[in-house]
Amino acid sequence: MPMPPQPGEESSDPRRRIPRTDHLLAHPDIAGAAQTLSERVVIGIVHATQDRARTGEITPEQVQGEVLSALGDRRATSSRPVLNATGVIVHTNLGRAPLSDAARTALQDAAGYTDVEFDLVTGARSRRGAGARAALLAACPEAEDALVVNNGAAALLLALTALAGTGEVVLSRGELIEIGAGFRLPDLITSTGASLREVGTTNRTHLADYTGALGAATGCVLRIHTSNYRVIGFTSEVGLSELAGPCREAGIPLIADLGSGLLAPEPHLPGEPDAATALREGAELVIASGDKLLGGPQAGILLGRAPVIARLARHPLARAVRADKLTLAALEATLTGPVPPVLAVLRQDPDAQRARTERLAGLLGGRVLAHEGRVGGGGGAEVPLPGWALALEPELAAPLRIGDPAVVATVRDGDCLLDLRCVPVSEDERLVRAVTTARAVLAQTPR
Repeated sequence: MPMPPQPGEESSDPRRRIPRTDHLLAHPDIAGAAQTLSERVVIGIVHATQDRARTGEITPEQVQGEVLSALGDRRATSSRPVLNATGVIVHTNLGRAPLSDAARTALQDAAGYTDVEFDLVTGARSRRGAGARAALLAACPEAEDALVVNNGAAALLLALTALAGTGEVVLSRGELIEIGAGFRLPDLITSTGASLREVGTTNRTHLADYTGALGAATGCVLRIHTSNYRVIGFTSEVGLSELAGPCREAGIPLIADLGSGLLAPEPHLPGEPDAATALREGAELVIASGDKLLGGPQAGILLGRAPVIARLARHPLARAVRADKLTLAALEATLTGPVPPVLAVLRQDPDAQRARTERLAGLLGGRVLAHEGRVGGGGGAEVPLPGWALALEPELAAPLRIGDPAVVATVRDGDCLLDLRCVPVSEDERLVRAVTTARAVLAQTPR
């Protein structure tokens, strides 16, 4: 049986020196954290730190400092901004397109109440996202109408559901794509209730393959841009201009899913399809992404003939996949503002990049190597982007990733490569500090 505590023994228990919750919450800096974090989160950090003191992990006197440190490192979101030094412009794992300053301002303005579905002049309800629609039609005059949904897959889902119904979707076997995370196009098609009618072969599909499949059961003909791979060698495919006539005669919609978001031809990517050309060649509906080569927020963009877009907009599924006010605002600003970062980086002068890389090499040491970047995000597959990279010690990659700012580089052939094409020039000073700090961390790490 345990002995009862002797007089004065309780006061010697170090746990009794742990600061009380109300005293900690009254500290000005801890109370000020409630401006960016909820009261629940702040109290949770306080309690967790007190528990560390109760178990002896820290002393009671360290509690206040540890709480302040935890609050100082804590953000309202777990997402961390990074400096993309990989050379991949539309990096899916890093959030794809960085938004322009105009789009960021639009997001801030749209974060509160906004006239997303309200006419301020008449006081009546208006068409949702009218500004984004008008901006799309101005950027792509070949389209009669436009509709914006929350992403590219949703755009295709809506199009097939509304246009094909339970009929057949005619598609070349060479376009049965699988993209990241195991997403397979045939699975999406059949999930709509439609059936897949494969034509041609993996490497060769002819016009007769399509026309032979058209019939009473056909819901639509679908052309998919094989954006992140190429079939080369003994190949054949049918252009939209060839296919448009038979589809029109049969009264069957022709859909072109471009994947990337080019609305007009891009000289730096001559092989990349664009919405304007696809519409001129006879597609009744074109699908593109807002967060790839367009350089805007994640969005599915549908452009085409007015009756087709109206049919999609009336479908019940359109409500489930519609874009929110933030997406619409950022998309409109991307289209009406200056050249977005994605296109600016794509058109970057390699000589200017080399001079910049050499300047940082002079500050940090290392070597300047020729380095080919990539478009990424399924755009410009196999198209190299000539440029340069700063080669540093390979062991720097890990501390750079977890530093502040976080820097994501590439380790190749025994070097940590920093490709500056996607790093804004304004971030050069922070990048230099990040490398210097990473080296200091390595120097203090036991070998």
